Amino acid sequence: MQRASRKSHRPIPQRQPAHRQPARMRARARVQKWQPVAARQDAPAAPPAQRAPSRPRPVLRARGVLAIALVGTLALTTVCLMALVVAGAVIYGGGKILPGVQMAGVALGGMTEPEAAQALAAAWTGSGVLLRDGERVWSADPAALGITLDPGASAAAARSWGRSVGGPSAAFRAVLGNVALSPVLRVDWTRLGDYLREAKSSIDVPAKNAGVRLVNGRAEPTPAEPGRALDIPATLARLQRDPGAELADGSLELVMAQTAPAITDASALVAQAQALLASPFTLRAYDPIRDEWATWTAPPEVWANWITAAGDPDSPTGLALALEGEGPSAFVEAQARFGDERYIKPDEALAAMQAAIRSNRTDATIRVWHNPTTYTVSAGQTLAQIGEEVGIPYPYIQAANPGLNANALSAGQTLTLPSRDVLVPLEPVPHKRIIISRSQQRMWAYENGQVVFDWPVSTGIASSPTAPGVFQVQSHEINAYAEQWNLYMPHFVGFYHPGPNVEVMNGFHGFPTSASGGYLLWTNNLGRPATYGCILLSLENAATLYNWAEEGVVVEVRR
Repeated sequence: MQRASRKSHRPIPQRQPAHRQPARMRARARVQKWQPVAARQDAPAAPPAQRAPSRPRPVLRARGVLAIALVGTLALTTVCLMALVVAGAVIYGGGKILPGVQMAGVALGGMTEPEAAQALAAAWTGSGVLLRDGERVWSADPAALGITLDPGASAAAARSWGRSVGGPSAAFRAVLGNVALSPVLRVDWTRLGDYLREAKSSIDVPAKNAGVRLVNGRAEPTPAEPGRALDIPATLARLQRDPGAELADGSLELVMAQTAPAITDASALVAQAQALLASPFTLRAYDPIRDEWATWTAPPEVWANWITAAGDPDSPTGLALALEGEGPSAFVEAQARFGDERYIKPDEALAAMQAAIRSNRTDATIRVWHNPTTYTVSAGQTLAQIGEEVGIPYPYIQAANPGLNANALSAGQTLTLPSRDVLVPLEPVPHKRIIISRSQQRMWAYENGQVVFDWPVSTGIASSPTAPGVFQVQSHEINAYAEQWNLYMPHFVGFYHPGPNVEVMNGFHGFPTSASGGYLLWTNNLGRPATYGCILLSLENAATLYNWAEEGVVVEVRR
């Protein structure tokens, strides 16, 4: 028997043809076939590598998504552009204003010409024009400026855009965006110039002269500052070039010119200012009707800000202290007020304050004025009775109420009482006053609050009484002639007219002389009513009063 071979008797797999082998096996075979000989001899055989299944690369996937998005965006944009073009073409062909056209802040796209004209006119009505100087702005009524909108011409200009004006490129701009066009305006240049001239004083910023200020209780000079002045011709010329474009945003930029201060160095006035600033500034106002004073005071640290320098040819330095306008004006406006019909005139106050500073004083005196008031009629009252009660001769009340029937007053009727200042027309003399009592038939004259004369008098008789009220010495005549009574009145001091536009005047005088006989009248009547409205004095007292009571002295007649 033959020996059995030690070799394995496992069946030898039959090699399949290459075209029937699995792809992985064919690939392995190719690797083994292409492997260098040296590598096969020297290196042990490695187990076959396990290869992961192939996957799509992430970068390639992101690029694909981006490409799809770009394509979609381009497609959408194209569709939108085509829609805009189509819409613009429809509007263009329909004769309407192209999309995106605006005028004076009004969107007119898609409107017909009449619709646009109506929209522009509505927007213009009630709108204001702003006058602008940088950050400073004033509002003005276009009609007051002489500026009007032509809505028809403006609408026609809007419709022409992209057609007869600008052509296809302009139309394309209107369809794809916004186009702001200027309205068509009409300007009355004369009216506009008059308006600017009238407004110039409030628009101008005056140059500020060098002045003096108070710092820690010490006066020191302040620098000058340039001003700004409205240049009216340049402003008009700027607007004339293209009114619509200039006013397209509703504002007119004013042309301003810089102005130089007159005084650039006030150091020579520091010592004078230091002396004045040791005291507050006092503004005093005298009320001649009530015989009262009102006082307003500004402390040094406040009124020090008002001081400036002004030219003065009479001063050795050529300079003088003055007050600039804003500070004193604000002080008067804020402080000098009453809770009734009384008021002061700011211009008078500022002038008095300026005069005080130039005279090296820190106090100024002005007058209190009175507005008209009203009166309610009681049952059975007559106009003469009302005049007696309120202290105003009744003809003045009648003149203040045109058309008033003095014989048909009714209870509850409201009358206008004229300002009491009509009876005190001159600058009052505050330190003198004459008071007359009809009931006591006596007169007192005061000077600086002290009685200087205390005399018996005679006032008017009942049929021609001396009117009660507050009046004022207005005339002097050494020997006045009363034509109505054929009398001469020595040392006549007139203090009120019985009515408005009445030439005759009632006043003080001595015993009258008859022009026909030359004898004195009423010498024994002092102390009881005797005249036709005047105040009778003795000859000696009349002469004394004539010389003492200058024009402006207040005369108060009491019932």
